[in-house]
Amino acid sequence: MTLAVLCLAACKGPQEQDPEDASKLAYSPETNEVEVITLRRTSFPMQLVANGKLVAAQRSALSFRESGQIVDLPVQNGASVARGAVLARLDDAEQRLALESARIELARTRLEYLDVLATQGWAVADSASVPADVRELAGIRSGYSNARNDYARAQRALEGTVLRAPFSGKVADLQLKKWDRTGGDPLCTLIADGTYDVTFSALESEYGFLARGQRVSVSPFGSERRFAGQIRQINPTVDRNGQISVTATIPGAAGLLDGMNVKVTVDKDLPAQLVVPKSAVVIRDGLEVLFRHRGGKAEWVYVHTVNANSESFAVTANTDRGATLNEGDEIIVSGNLNLADGSTVIVKKQ
Repeated sequence: MTLAVLCLAACKGPQEQDPEDASKLAYSPETNEVEVITLRRTSFPMQLVANGKLVAAQRSALSFRESGQIVDLPVQNGASVARGAVLARLDDAEQRLALESARIELARTRLEYLDVLATQGWAVADSASVPADVRELAGIRSGYSNARNDYARAQRALEGTVLRAPFSGKVADLQLKKWDRTGGDPLCTLIADGTYDVTFSALESEYGFLARGQRVSVSPFGSERRFAGQIRQINPTVDRNGQISVTATIPGAAGLLDGMNVKVTVDKDLPAQLVVPKSAVVIRDGLEVLFRHRGGKAEWVYVHTVNANSESFAVTANTDRGATLNEGDEIIVSGNLNLADGSTVIVKKQ
């Protein structure tokens, strides 16, 4: 019986083999699904990225011209004020008394001034027609000239008891309170928060990349907001760290703060570049390559990345490796991590 079973098994033809065994013998090449772009020459937005610090384009530490006790303080830190607004007032009783005394002295010496003119034959009604040298001499003899100066000084002293905003902005660094005394130290800092300067450093090798008027953008760390500006000045010296200092102006930057640390991006367009996403370039054998799609196959192309920004590379063919790269080539931009030269690929439908 056993011999009969063995004979039957041995006599089976190919058409009678187990279907499961046949499937194990079949070969199906691996197919990779990829995404492609058509290579074009286009402007490449090259970027220089640096860290910078904001400084208000207009800021001023404000002090009283006079010493005294603060009797009015209508502002606080962070308050927005218009040009000419009162920031604080001092007790002005002494200044008012001094101004009144100066006014009385001015009136008295004016009478003496007119008397001096009268003794020289000039009538009071004709005082306006008196020669300048005669008027000057009469003013000195009578004390009228000094009295006018004293009166103007007293007026200025009274005005100095009121601190006003020299420009529109925000109040900062206010430490004193109402009824505190001030002796000439800064009361507060006024910051015009509409425009900021940002200062950052660039390597000396990047000097040729920079130019006055070049566009920049800044963004606070941890924020997606961007503020546009232009390079205002480039310091043409290299420091001991091999860096140069660059200053850009950022107008209309409400929402930023004086002294804030920001990321600075400097843009410059390079014309007629072959541009691919960074995902298109991979490393093989320690060299940069990308894959060109042709006839359902992936072709290995050695390249050089000549410029880079946050999203893209500008590339050229590595001619030392016999590579070519042309407009119109279909470049694989995803699904390329495990590809080899000649791999079978299917382009993913958009």
